[in-house]
Amino acid sequence: MSNVTAQTSLSDYDRVQEAADFLAKRLPTAPTLAVVLGSGFGGFTEHFDAEITIDYKDIPHWPSETVVGHAGQLRYGVVGRRRVVVLSGRAHLYQGYNHQTVAFSTRVVGALGVKLIVLTNAAGAISHDFTPGNVMVIDDHINAMGKNPLVGSHDERFGVRFPDMSQVYSLRLGRLAETVGASLGISVVHGIYVGVLGPSFETPAEIKYFRTIGADAVGMSTVPEVIVARQIGLEILGLSFIANMAAGVLPTPLNHLDVLKAVKQAVNPLSALLSGIIEQA
Repeated sequence: MSNVTAQTSLSDYDRVQEAADFLAKRLPTAPTLAVVLGSGFGGFTEHFDAEITIDYKDIPHWPSETVVGHAGQLRYGVVGRRRVVVLSGRAHLYQGYNHQTVAFSTRVVGALGVKLIVLTNAAGAISHDFTPGNVMVIDDHINAMGKNPLVGSHDERFGVRFPDMSQVYSLRLGRLAETVGASLGISVVHGIYVGVLGPSFETPAEIKYFRTIGADAVGMSTVPEVIVARQIGLEILGLSFIANMAAGVLPTPLNHLDVLKAVKQAVNPLSALLSGIIEQA
């Protein structure tokens, strides 16, 4: 499964440092902001003037297998006053990676000097108030994946063992996303994201349960990265593109091709939204 199995005798911290050192030697200056492009947001790379592009497979210990539609590349460039790294694609638990590997990229960009991370994804709407095409600012999340990337031996060089999760997502960045969205005519909503293992879509009974416990949208990523980003002290913005209504909300069955179609139609407005947020962050 790519180069993540190489040199297993190294500690997690050493693997992170090795990857960060590899990138630092190839980037002209240290980035201060990272963007992880999930489904729906991948078209942002067409609007991003990258000075340097590095394939994931060339970065030590970096999981290089991504899903269809994800380029599997790290891009570096400048947007406004920000030096930015854009991660085009991510590793998912449903691909067989463990939580630590899924969150590896977050630790690496933190080691590079990133202070602010924007995590994006495509999600299904649980809330009846949402419609496909909305962009949801993640105000909080529910971890229904069954694991946590901080489980296992603790290395204090990564941060505290028990990070506080009471205010994970940046209120400042959430308000900024809403302001930028309004200026572009994009419907930006706020809600709670529930992360699940996947890859099967959820059952109607599961969606009913998630709604009962307070979730507004559901997806198969983001939560492990957020937990690690919180541990290492990054400011976090989470954005979910609402690509479809979740199972049981409508009488029609879920189809991944319909999700991809909705994502494709939203490429330009989502790219404009991201650009505006980065420029003003």
